[in-house]
Amino acid sequence: MDLMKKKVALVTGGLSGEAQISYKSAITVNGNLDRNKFDVYQIDINPSGWWYTPENSAPQKVNRDDFSITDSGSKINFDVVLLCIHGTPGEDGKLQGYFDMLGLPYTSCDAATSALTFNKRYTVAVAAFGGISVANSMHLFKHTPITPEAILEKLQLPVFVKPNNGGSSIGMSKVTTADALAPALEKAFKEDTQVLVEEFISGREFTIGVFKTKGALQVLPITEIETSNEFFDFEAKYQGKSVETTPALIAETIQSQLEAAAKRVYEVLNCRGVVRIDFIYNEQKGLPYMLEVNTVPGQSAASVIPQQVKAMGVSLQDFYTSIVEESLN
Repeated sequence: MDLMKKKVALVTGGLSGEAQISYKSAITVNGNLDRNKFDVYQIDINPSGWWYTPENSAPQKVNRDDFSITDSGSKINFDVVLLCIHGTPGEDGKLQGYFDMLGLPYTSCDAATSALTFNKRYTVAVAAFGGISVANSMHLFKHTPITPEAILEKLQLPVFVKPNNGGSSIGMSKVTTADALAPALEKAFKEDTQVLVEEFISGREFTIGVFKTKGALQVLPITEIETSNEFFDFEAKYQGKSVETTPALIAETIQSQLEAAAKRVYEVLNCRGVVRIDFIYNEQKGLPYMLEVNTVPGQSAASVIPQQVKAMGVSLQDFYTSIVEESLN
């Protein structure tokens, strides 16, 4: 084994319904990591424990005292963690806090930013504070019931109702009539104890990957998302029920507005690694409105980030190398 190679823990799985997407992302990432530079060990965190499965051997538990494993009789300590967990505990700051305590570098945003961006309402509030345009919204808590009528006194239909934490649009609804609001709230509260109700902004939907390499912020080619579903939901994201155009066919003025807004969001929220930021561009106001921030964006073959990297003319191998190396600096 080359002593100069960095030992990378590719951490996947997770404790939410998004685990299935995490495994798909890990396949893409694992298949595109440069084995001349990295020794890669896949770690699976799931409800039954934290596991490493050596080749031709039974799964063994990860030592959580120092996040080490044993492989062929040798103890392995990692140089860096490549996080491939969507949802908890890899996207909400929990693992980031653990790795910080161990002094182990990782490829995503830090614990505070991850926890903040996992809470959709807090993300929107901090972004607005930083001068970024966002939709009017209300933050609801399960233990403080509020009537649909009271919501509609403050917000105009149509609205989106979404669980405040989590991603992949699970539990999300678009509500166009007053009587559909109560069932939509019930659906969202099944997924979370906090719910965000947000006014619908008409316009074109775009999503943009932003990452740092060699200390400089880079924006990936923009993707426009057109979906026959009511919004970019789980089916549209992962079952191909949307049309994604990369690079988006847009005027240069709109492109530069979106790129500037994406960079601003990255800076305001103190992001690290690659993040994907979703926007609606409202043509009447001539403004991009930030929808949400994904700090561990999907990397599966169908996902947006690999498409954007390809459109930039960079190989996924070089892209993942730059992400890992940036986290080591």
